[in-house]
Amino acid sequence: MARQRGGWAQFRWLVTVVALAGAMVGLPASAQGLPLDGFEDGIHHWQMKRGKEYPRHEPGDVAAIADNLLLMQRNHGGWVQNRDPLQVLSPEDVVQLMAEKEEAGGSFDNRNVFTQIEYLMGAYALTGEARLREGAVRGLDYLLANQIESCGGWPHTVPPQTEYQGRITVADEVFSGPLTLLSRISEAKAPFDRLDEATQARAADALGRGTECLLRLQVRQGDTLTGWAGQYDPVTLAPMGGRSFELPGIVSQETVAIVKYLMSIKDPSPEVIASVKGAATWLIAVQIDGMRLETVELDAEAPYDFHNTKTDRRLTPDPGAPPLWARFYDLADNSVVLANRDGVRVERYDQIHPERRTGYSWYGVWPAKLLARDYPKWHCRVLGDRPDGGSCP
Repeated sequence: MARQRGGWAQFRWLVTVVALAGAMVGLPASAQGLPLDGFEDGIHHWQMKRGKEYPRHEPGDVAAIADNLLLMQRNHGGWVQNRDPLQVLSPEDVVQLMAEKEEAGGSFDNRNVFTQIEYLMGAYALTGEARLREGAVRGLDYLLANQIESCGGWPHTVPPQTEYQGRITVADEVFSGPLTLLSRISEAKAPFDRLDEATQARAADALGRGTECLLRLQVRQGDTLTGWAGQYDPVTLAPMGGRSFELPGIVSQETVAIVKYLMSIKDPSPEVIASVKGAATWLIAVQIDGMRLETVELDAEAPYDFHNTKTDRRLTPDPGAPPLWARFYDLADNSVVLANRDGVRVERYDQIHPERRTGYSWYGVWPAKLLARDYPKWHCRVLGDRPDGGSCP
């Protein structure tokens, strides 16, 4: 009997692939591709131990990618994180995914769920295939159903498998990604102009709650607005840590993503304006000058539980290096926060175990483009001058 169900699942899968592929015939070449940027994080995690040497669909093969997304979607409407939607699935893969559809697990981590919704709606706009729109709407229902009542954010994972997975999560665009999606839906921007007004109204309501929540969660140091923490207690709204090495702190990368969302608001309130200015000012204040993050080759590959690597990383003094930012800063004094898997904070980067140095981004240049280009343009549009007081173009 199990073999018969597997064969029927494979047959259904082949039928839907053929149907979607047929719908794509005749589309101009320029239309036969949709952005895949949102999947990069999940794909990276999928490949960390598996490598990249497996069959993958071409990035422009919308039919195959959309069909994979529907196969990977669970019956509750969501997805588990860290899959590669470009993977060429074997018959065995298909049977396994069909069997997993009834499982309860789902996650918003690593830019998950909102990315699939957008891709499926884009594929629906290209093909008119109703099942793609239905998949996107079920994904949206899942996203809205899991918005945390106490404030308006989203958890890492549903149901949570660890304590931190149930917290309001800002890390990895768990918060800013859904808000950006809901903004586009509520404004009926393509491809979401094909959703009905009731759906747009639901999105607008969730968007308002989420934006208000973001403003409440921004970390203050006295009367000064700074950035955002990676996680928050859903009841007290106090900043919290994530995994054992992710201690409570203000996170620069995620603050950039939040600021980009806030800057996208057409007519920002005084509270939103103050929030953006406070976060940008904080990012400027905590930039690290005179240090370069280097990658060095190892003599032999180092195998770890979650990744293998042939490199290591180190910080090197360099007066000519461009600005650098730490991932985590202390909630009170803005000192850099570093820790190993044992949860013990250390002072220097070279005190981080090589597994965590190479398997986690403790330093980066995430705010560079925001501060050099995006924030000045926003400042000109909203306030009429540049952040440095200069005149606008």
